[in-house]
Parts: sequence; C-alpha cells; structure tokens
Amino acid sequence: MEETWYQENLRVQYKDTDQMGIVHHTNYVSWFEIGRTEWMRYYGLSYHKMEEQGLLLPVMDVNVEYKKPARFDDCVAIFTNVATYSPVRLEFVYEARKISEQAYQSGSGIVLENIEHIGELLAKGSTKHMWVNQKWKPTRIDKTSPKVYQTLKQR
Repeated sequence: MEETWYQENLRVQYKDTDQMGIVHHTNYVSWFEIGRTEWMRYYGLSYHKMEEQGLLLPVMDVNVEYKKPARFDDCVAIFTNVATYSPVRLEFVYEARKISEQAYQSGSGIVLENIEHIGELLAKGSTKHMWVNQKWKPTRIDKTSPKVYQTLKQR
C-alpha cells in the first residue's frame, strides 16, 4: 500500500491536560478519531454519507504507544494512514507529532509521503474497524458500496 499520510493539525487545549500539566492519555484516542474522520472526509468518505447508505464503521480495537508528553498550547499534527483493508475490515494507523508554530500555521488537510522528518513523535497507534449495516451485521463493503471500496483501493 502506498505510504501517504493525511495531516490534521490541532493545538493542545488546557482542558486536555491533567494535574501533571501533560495531555491526559485518553485524548490521543480522540485525536486519532479526528484524524480518521478528516482522512475519510478528504477522500470523499464522510461518515454522514456512509451512514445515509446504511453503513457503520465501529471500532473493534484501539492501540496507543506513548513516546513523549504533549503539554498545554503545544501544536500537534495527527497523521493518519490506512494500514490494511479488506471488504469487511479496515485498519488505520496514526502518529501524533509535536510541530512548530510555523508548521501549525501552514494548515491541515494535506497529504504527505514521508513524515519521519516532521516534528517530534509523541504517540503512535492504530484502530481496527469492521463494516456493519444498520442492524450491526457484518457487511462486505465491496458489495454494499462498491464506490467506497474503490476509493480505498485507489487512494
């Protein structure tokens, strides 16, 4: 699979920190969700449109590996990529990286091929999902929505 990462920037809010002054560990999962949602929107796969088609994409597994703490007012880029996909399952990978103010100001919504040189790695992780219908029964995305499946294959 092509190594392209979607970038979504955010700034650490005071409410996201704990008594130690660092970002509480649960916020990284929320940030990964922001990255995933915006990745999907960028590729024309908004959750709203998929739900209108009767498709849901629940999280089956979450993994986060913490490297360094983020603190209040830090600029952070969430990088999102698809690791694996099949007609029934989808796995995303993420990296949260501390970036400079200048990089933050440059904006979000860009796709990059190499992110190793960008900022400082704070955390990385993954989420695994399964395509289901409105009755929460597994569904094959290649049959129920060939357009969505084609988009995953082509990106």
